[in-house]
Amino acid sequence: MTPVQKLASLGLVVLLLLVLGTGGGVWLAARHYRPLLDTANTDMASVKVARNNLEALAGEQGKKLGELVQAGEQREQDAARAQAKASEESRPDYTAANRLLQERIGGEPAQAASAIIDQELGL
Repeated sequence: MTPVQKLASLGLVVLLLLVLGTGGGVWLAARHYRPLLDTANTDMASVKVARNNLEALAGEQGKKLGELVQAGEQREQDAARAQAKASEESRPDYTAANRLLQERIGGEPAQAASAIIDQELGL
C-alpha cells in the first residue's frame, strides 16, 4: 500500500469512528432524555387543560359577579322607589298625627288618648 492509500484508509477509519461515536452519543442521549421529555410533555398537556379550565371558571365567575352587581343596583333602585312611595303614602297619616298632637285635651292620659282616637275615627 502506498502512503496515500494508508492515509486515506486511516482517514476513513477515523471518519467511521467519529460517525459511530456520534451515533452512539445520540442514541445514549435519546435513551436518557426521552423519558424526561415524555414526562414534561404529559405535564405540559395537563397544565394546559388546567389553565383552560381555570380561564373558563374565571370568566364564569366574572360574569356572575357582574350579574350580582347589577342585581344589587336594581335592589337599591327598588328600595329607593319603595321608600319614596311609602313616604308619599304616609304623608296624610303624619299630617293627622301632627294635628292630633297639636290639639289640647285635658284629663287623664288614657282618657285623653281614647278621646283623640275616637275623634279621629269619627265615633
